[in-house]
Amino acid sequence: MDFFKYQGTGNDFVLIDDRNGTFPASNQVLIEQLCHRRFGIGADGLILLQSDPDYDFRMMYFNADGAEGSMCGNGGRCIVRFAHDLGLFEHETRFLAVDGEHIAVVSGDDISLKMGDVSGIDQRDGLTFLNTGSPHVVRFIDDLESIDVVAEGRSIRYSATFQPSGTNVNYAQQLDNNTLFVRTYERGVEDETYSCGTGVTAVALVATQQLTMPSPIFIKTMGGNLHVSFNRQADGGFNTIYLIGPAKRVFSGTISL
Repeated sequence: MDFFKYQGTGNDFVLIDDRNGTFPASNQVLIEQLCHRRFGIGADGLILLQSDPDYDFRMMYFNADGAEGSMCGNGGRCIVRFAHDLGLFEHETRFLAVDGEHIAVVSGDDISLKMGDVSGIDQRDGLTFLNTGSPHVVRFIDDLESIDVVAEGRSIRYSATFQPSGTNVNYAQQLDNNTLFVRTYERGVEDETYSCGTGVTAVALVATQQLTMPSPIFIKTMGGNLHVSFNRQADGGFNTIYLIGPAKRVFSGTISL
């Protein structure tokens, strides 16, 4: 099987052209093995590019544990770059993911990915929670460098409040009037990742509500820089949300299944 490795601000994925529908998508053990960083290719997740009669392509995303996941923002930007590299479109594309339709634009190194609308931001047991295609908790702290993201994030991810499916957990620190530093514990990976697209989107929306930061908001992650633009609605919801940043091919190869 031919595979391709892509990364978006350090969030890395195995990409497979599955337009012929032959990949064994139900084999969770195989997908977990392919994502394993010691015994496989190594990635935060695996993404299939599939055919769809109404769209340029369909995105099917799996977490590193082999289970099909919710929407992945950085993965979405990577599959757009992959589809562009395959010649499926020139400048703008329209594709289907688990949370519905997405539009994306390629402009040089950057991919601008339109995210789904967000109806609002909730409070659950004193924690700020919202869904940006995947569920996220957002917490603002003063010293992001020193926090144990894995230990703190895991305790919230597995807490009774968010059972049975759990949640991703983001910690953010305001650096200036339009910039945040964000670190994320991702469910499915069960570790801190270098970047999380739906996570930084969630942080940006909460920041405009709680810190009165205007759009666009610039995000620093351990894997690089992103920015999020959006429109805040009078009813507390958000639309016209774009996640913007680089996505690049790292290498390609062939592996025996």
